Amino acid sequence: MNIRQMIKPHILNTPPSGIRKYFDMINEMKDAISLGIGEPDFETPWSIREEGIYSLEKGKTFYSSNAGFIELRREIARYMKSRFSLDYSPTGEIIVTVGGSEAIDIAIRTFVGPGDEVLVPEPSFVAYKGCVMFSGATPVPIELKAEDRFKLQPQQILDAITPRTKMIIMGYPNNPTGATMDYEDYKAIVEVLKDKDIIVISDELYAELTYRGNHVSIAQFPEMKDKTIVINGFSKAFAMTGWRIGFACGPSEAITQMLKIHQYAIMCSPTTAQFAAIEALRNGEPEVKKMVAEYNRRRLLMVDGFRKAGLDCFEPVGAFYVFPDIRSTGLTSDEFCEGLLKEERVLMVPGNAFGASGEGFARATYATSIDNIREALTRIKRFVDKVKAG
Repeated sequence: MNIRQMIKPHILNTPPSGIRKYFDMINEMKDAISLGIGEPDFETPWSIREEGIYSLEKGKTFYSSNAGFIELRREIARYMKSRFSLDYSPTGEIIVTVGGSEAIDIAIRTFVGPGDEVLVPEPSFVAYKGCVMFSGATPVPIELKAEDRFKLQPQQILDAITPRTKMIIMGYPNNPTGATMDYEDYKAIVEVLKDKDIIVISDELYAELTYRGNHVSIAQFPEMKDKTIVINGFSKAFAMTGWRIGFACGPSEAITQMLKIHQYAIMCSPTTAQFAAIEALRNGEPEVKKMVAEYNRRRLLMVDGFRKAGLDCFEPVGAFYVFPDIRSTGLTSDEFCEGLLKEERVLMVPGNAFGASGEGFARATYATSIDNIREALTRIKRFVDKVKAG
């Protein structure tokens, strides 16, 4: 038997993540600096870790309900109301998932399949397109542009919609660009979407990491709340990546159906992580504020450093990424990142790993120390100077 012939074509045709090979390369290098991994360099705050440890010491290693402990869902409901003015019931409108990634996956699979189209503004988180393809649906990229500060434009949506369009995925604050959408930006998008039968997945995992003004959710608009699934979680803001804990909020009918997939495939989220997440929401805000302040300091240093290196770089105001324009070097994104890694031992991720519209850019994370950032910027400037000198 040829097992390859037995594999579904839409799985075979989905390319692996374009990021992986760079991580494999850096693992073999000494004295390399990684600006590539989108993971906080902070430890999970102690009170949160302590709660997880305590739950293990007390033998709380049993399953939770499929949707997650009701105590956690109540805390999520309180958090979403107090932080973002979004009102969700802990019974029926919230599901606790294995990270934000599972929430994205089950939301997509609940609504789309073969024959459907999903609008995916790019550059964007690599999982969006993959999850759409795994569902059998067709991702339709929308090219976000630097001149628009990587904000989604209403006309771009109108130009991309067809009779087969069933969903749009929006991730703001954005990975990889650091772009955000404010109230007026969303207001224009709402005018396009409010009367259309199109589900919105709003990935807001970086909502706490907003450096200018307050985070805005498209679900805050009354016309959109009943057609929007809001994705959020604990990985980025609370430095809890390895705990694998996230959540989705949305209309009860949608969450009920998403729960079926979660129920059969996962059963429930890790219970140790759930106990820790309860503590995070109850008492973690002061630590989050400290981390955000430090990210902001690093953000400004990195933007300034790229500009001094001769690379155009718009100022990101969310997440923890910078997305400099490397086209002035005459190199492609892959050439730039491979050359930088081999010659100067600095890892950045090529922009085209996040969609074809990311070509000509590269992503750098400032989720690393100030010392690492300063040294990396020195090496990057040296590399750019050498390339431009020919």
